[in-house]
Amino acid sequence: MKHKLLLLVMFLVSGFAIGQVQFEAKVSKDKLGVNERLRVDFEMNQDGDNFNPPEFANFTVVGGPNQSVSNSWINGKRSYSKTYSYFLAPKGRGNFTIGQAEITIDGNIYKTTPVQVEVTAAVDEPTDGENSEYIASENIHLVAEISDTNPYLNEAITVVYKLYVSPRINVSDWRQIDSPKFSDFWSQNIDIRRLQVENGTYDGEPYRFVVLRKTVLYPQKTGKLNIEPLTLNISVEVPGNRRDIFGNRFYETVDKVVAAGNRSIEVKPLPQEGRPADFTGAVGKNLNLNVTTDKTELRATESLQATVEVTGQGNLKLFDLPPLTVPASMEKYEPEYVEDVNTTINGMQGSILNNYTLVPQSKGKYPIPPVTFSYFDLDSQSYRTLTSDEIMVDVAAPPGGSQPASGSTGAIVQQEPTAAKQFRYIKLSTSLKTIGEAPFMGSALFWSLFLSPLLFIPLVILLGKKRREKAGDVRGNRIRKADRLARKYLSEAKKNLGDQTKFYESLERALHNYLKAKLHIQTSEMSKERIMELLESKGANATTVAEFNELLKSCEFARYTPASNVAMQQDYDKAVRVISKLDKQV
Repeated sequence: MKHKLLLLVMFLVSGFAIGQVQFEAKVSKDKLGVNERLRVDFEMNQDGDNFNPPEFANFTVVGGPNQSVSNSWINGKRSYSKTYSYFLAPKGRGNFTIGQAEITIDGNIYKTTPVQVEVTAAVDEPTDGENSEYIASENIHLVAEISDTNPYLNEAITVVYKLYVSPRINVSDWRQIDSPKFSDFWSQNIDIRRLQVENGTYDGEPYRFVVLRKTVLYPQKTGKLNIEPLTLNISVEVPGNRRDIFGNRFYETVDKVVAAGNRSIEVKPLPQEGRPADFTGAVGKNLNLNVTTDKTELRATESLQATVEVTGQGNLKLFDLPPLTVPASMEKYEPEYVEDVNTTINGMQGSILNNYTLVPQSKGKYPIPPVTFSYFDLDSQSYRTLTSDEIMVDVAAPPGGSQPASGSTGAIVQQEPTAAKQFRYIKLSTSLKTIGEAPFMGSALFWSLFLSPLLFIPLVILLGKKRREKAGDVRGNRIRKADRLARKYLSEAKKNLGDQTKFYESLERALHNYLKAKLHIQTSEMSKERIMELLESKGANATTVAEFNELLKSCEFARYTPASNVAMQQDYDKAVRVISKLDKQV
């Protein structure tokens, strides 16, 4: 009986120990130099909530908290571990205590045991322990440089994203995780044809850097505006703790997420004092107004072209051109809008214009009044108003020799054309002839029209039969649908030229649907090896197959790297050419 009681007690104690919660603090070293880093891990064997770290009063947190979870099953037994890690830099020498951390597990609060750490004088060769994450965070930086943090409304500013990398580490790959939306701005990305590594400094230390993106922004609101961060996932090669036989450290790869950080600017409103009544929001430098006509002498009812053009540097796409006013006797058509604007690092530059077609209706001399245009000049920080010259148009008699109503040939005439002259091209008399005197009922034409619907009955039956056959052809319908989708997406890709994400998504869908139509396979079966095997078995040329696979690789690669408009146009032309070749070969 005693043996049984002893075994029962031992079983209960062991079961209690197995289910006991463990929450402890571990340090990478208990003695370190003031120039070294300390790693602190707070580890638990069950998941908890409301983790509360100690204050780290005598240390500076230079990394973390980093969270890691391990969950495994070994021989049917579950092993769970969750760890919060911090990297600390000591503020000075002395004996310090890492305080208690707290965690709530199943409604109970657990605390770690305080840990004693001794910080000595600086050591000659500092070792930071297993803090590859810290090394990566200290040696790689993504920075957003803003040209002006206090611009005017609709004044161009530039955001340049630079990635700084220390010579102590290497970057093997990177991909974009999140891109800023610029919801309160008009934005335009500047194409970077090739990423170029340059030498520079960061916090006074030598660094290599590369310009990843340049964006021109025109703020559309006043006040404090937020510029969202660009976020990247970067694979970084950092020196680890292992060394080779010569004492050199092995490098290990760490995936590091870096962000440029939220930036804010304060946008100033345009001044109310001195604002012209015709101001429509134009902001820029050295803007010029040109009002011209292609001719000043013509005959009545002939047309001429009048152009209102604004050139220079400013928010050219974001304001309306001033209207052109003409005499009442001159017919004016809706203008054709033309823009020739190039967006550079300094903002928009070029010209915008409205091209009017004018038609004078009668003889005379017609003045086109001056056009005024106002804009806010950034150099002088004041409003400027530009005025064009008056243009005189000399209109001679219309072809056919009709005389003007006024007897004076030298005076300026602004007369309304009479209704008879405006609509003189309309014929008021007709020359209709009767078809015939014979009755229509019973005639050959009557019976032809009456019986013709009966001839369509066999045709309708035949078309219905063909339609049912087509509807029953499930495989053929799937192929035809895929072919239509390929053409549709290829046309969508053409429309999306200039928008990298939408363009490559449409191009990839077009290629996949083309393969469905030609090879009768689904998207899940589209591995590169499978595609090559099927296309070559269908008679496709090996070079054409390789070009097709390169297009698919371009679509995949474009998700992670920026592409220029030229590259997108080249990929589109290549897709059209390759599909055309495969149509002939397969």
